Amino acid sequence: MEKFLVIAGPCVIESQELLLRVGEELARLRERFPEFEFVFKSSFDKANRSSVRSFRGPGLEKGLEMLRRVKEEFNLPLTTDIHESWQAEPVAEVVDLVQIPAFLCRQTDLLLAAAKTGKPVNVKKGQFMAPWDMEKVVEKLRYGGAKEVFLTERGTSFGYNNLVVDFRSLPIMRRYARVIYDATHSVQLPGGLGDRSGGMREFAFPLLRAAVAVGCDGVFMEVHPEPEKALSDAATQLPLSELERVLTAVREIRETASKYWEAPS
Repeated sequence: MEKFLVIAGPCVIESQELLLRVGEELARLRERFPEFEFVFKSSFDKANRSSVRSFRGPGLEKGLEMLRRVKEEFNLPLTTDIHESWQAEPVAEVVDLVQIPAFLCRQTDLLLAAAKTGKPVNVKKGQFMAPWDMEKVVEKLRYGGAKEVFLTERGTSFGYNNLVVDFRSLPIMRRYARVIYDATHSVQLPGGLGDRSGGMREFAFPLLRAAVAVGCDGVFMEVHPEPEKALSDAATQLPLSELERVLTAVREIRETASKYWEAPS
């Protein structure tokens, strides 16, 4: 995964139809933006929902079958998140990039299990973690044998039910691994609606532009044909119809900002 990564897809697996619809659009955009490497993302289980009554997804076995079909139809690399160590092996048989959720980023056994698969591992930085503390996370993965590691910035807790993005985290974490910016989770209001998380979708695109200008190795976006009807993260997912415009901006910002990424001597 040498190119600039674009990780995108619906938050949770709602149906096979949804996965194929989004996968088809990502495959189309791959032709439009050959300088990017597209990775399809969706979760088979949202194990950290605010409410026990919230939709979680189809589960591991069925979810992996549905993700596998996206790969077969569109030849797209896949990623999904694991929550328990035993999930690493079966997930790695299907996906190309194993993802560790933010709340679990310090779980040593989970990290070692992900590293043992031999697949690249992407770890979401916990909302409670300082960027320099992620060095220890990378050390655990390297100890476990991981050869390719990504760290994802997804906002930092700012009081209750609120997140802010400290863009210093991007160059800091790039000292340890390649860095992804999560445009949609970074504008969440965790638990802000009581039984579910809220969010401020209107800030996702501005903060994404800023992150790309600062410098990162990829972007993460949850996208949905009808975000307001999504069964998870309805307040933050971006409209699938807007993805091409967003990526056009990412390409143009990278072309301009890359001239200035080297720090003055």
